[in-house]
Amino acid sequence: MNRITTITATLALASLAATIGATPASAGGGDDDRVIRTGSCSAGADWKLKVKTDDGRLEVEGEIDSNVAGQQWRWTIRHNGSVSDRGTATTTARSGSFEVERKIVDLAGTDAVAFRAVRDGQVCRGVVNY
Repeated sequence: MNRITTITATLALASLAATIGATPASAGGGDDDRVIRTGSCSAGADWKLKVKTDDGRLEVEGEIDSNVAGQQWRWTIRHNGSVSDRGTATTTARSGSFEVERKIVDLAGTDAVAFRAVRDGQVCRGVVNY
């Protein structure tokens, strides 16, 4: 390889590396802006809270997994301290879990999204600042 070929190949590789490094993360996946938090509840169950953007809104998914089917839980989604939605859900037979999905307004600045579920004194609570 002569010197000009070596320099040309080096510049081409540097250009390719710069292009790959400049590609936005969302170009490949679509869920790259998702924030997921998980934790344990007060008496054995686990919670998961996911928040991501979707068509200018925030998609919120709250999940409780107790590994026990047929349990009824009361749940609440709060957005910046205000109740966005609430309801009840029952864990399903196969997984012993339930999931709640809602879309909420994406306010200017940081959005504090909280998911809370309660059953027989057991409390599950997760927060995502998005």
